[in-house]
Amino acid sequence: MSPSPRVRIAPSPTGDPHVGTAYTALFNYALAKKQGGSFLLRIEDTDRTRFDAGSQQAILDSLAWLGLTWDEGPDKGGSCGPYMQSERTDTYRKYVDQLVASEKAYPCFCDAERLDQVRAKCREEKRQPKYDRHCVGLSSDEVESKKKNGEKYVVRMLVPEGESVSFEDGIRGLVEIPLAQLDDQVLLKSDGFPTYHLANVVDDHLMQISHVIRAEEWISSTPKHVLLYKAFGWDTPAWVHLPLLRNKDKSKISKRKNPVSLLYYKDRGFLPKALVNFLALMGWSYGGDKEIFSLPEMLEKFELSGLKAGGPVFDMDKLLWMNQQYIQNIEWGEFWENFKNVIKPEGVCFDVEKSDLEKVFPLIKERLDTLQEVYTRHSYFFVNELDLTDVDILPKKMEKETFQEKFRPLPDALEACDWQEEAIDACLKAYKEEHELKPRDFFMPIRLMTSGRKDSPPLVPMLLELGKDKVVARIRACVT
Repeated sequence: MSPSPRVRIAPSPTGDPHVGTAYTALFNYALAKKQGGSFLLRIEDTDRTRFDAGSQQAILDSLAWLGLTWDEGPDKGGSCGPYMQSERTDTYRKYVDQLVASEKAYPCFCDAERLDQVRAKCREEKRQPKYDRHCVGLSSDEVESKKKNGEKYVVRMLVPEGESVSFEDGIRGLVEIPLAQLDDQVLLKSDGFPTYHLANVVDDHLMQISHVIRAEEWISSTPKHVLLYKAFGWDTPAWVHLPLLRNKDKSKISKRKNPVSLLYYKDRGFLPKALVNFLALMGWSYGGDKEIFSLPEMLEKFELSGLKAGGPVFDMDKLLWMNQQYIQNIEWGEFWENFKNVIKPEGVCFDVEKSDLEKVFPLIKERLDTLQEVYTRHSYFFVNELDLTDVDILPKKMEKETFQEKFRPLPDALEACDWQEEAIDACLKAYKEEHELKPRDFFMPIRLMTSGRKDSPPLVPMLLELGKDKVVARIRACVT
């Protein structure tokens, strides 16, 4: 193994890039960068029935968006390529043949119907479903005859006899699993492509991976991988199994209860720095009460020993709060670069021009949980007319006739006003005193008539940026 850590992330391109992929990539990246090692990206695309080229590109784009850049990969090359498993089939075949020759694996010609019968029998007898090794006893002549006849087959690993297999996990310590629980796993499928188990082990060895940092759902597969390393006579990497991201009810995170696609977060205007910060807290602690920290700050403090075994809860409210903290402190240039990624919500019929957004940026940035809220919470800056159908403008205990009487002269007063902040403020205060209006009965209706929202920015700066024409026209439409 290389003296410096070599780690990898190995996603399967079968759908939208998953937030769990980013979570796992982050800790692999952190170890590599902290210790001067290498972070590899390998595409595990041997499941050709589910392969999606668009998904593969989305994975690369999403990890790059998060700043988790790799040193070697399908788009960058490297000394251990190719980094697409579909381009490495000849390599896998060579190692499968080696296992068969040493009688540590065997061809299996059982068809789907027979395998279903075997599983059904196991269930009837209340035994763990396992292959019954029907093909283990086939002679070499029988194997060759079946191959010549065109019978389809897979290659299975022959799980050795014994009591148990064990490995040391970097978070959980010693993990030991009885060999009786392990099935003779398929290593090579009938289409000639390897299964995850074989390709994973062969690639990690040939790519000199020193630490396998992945989700805890792979713990049950790790004994199979340990056996493969032993069968080949190779040293095993260090194993680290990260706790699964959980919903609030402690179930495994799923799209039924939480958005799991990285595209969701990018499209809606979550800042990549905020999402990385949030994911870091899912499996690790900076120390003390510090929750907001940058990726470089994380790298300064990161140690594998700091990883936690508990099931982290993916709390959307916490993520929204954290995203808000980052937006509040963002500079305009970074804000715009991220806003360009935001998908316009369904039903929004207006566009946001860069120059218009830059003007109101200082007013709205502290009121955004996500950048998409530029469209949903601050549309009044970018549209000509407001729909106030569901907005109750009238102050409490004020009749409509009184309201009309008190506010009808306001548009003309504002139209005559010099449109500067101090002048607008003076005009409004003078009008309030002249018409004997309480502050809340005066300022809140103006806010609602001009923005349609109670939670808009400070009134006078907002009116200034809206412009005299819009303000006068919107108020006039409500009072005449």
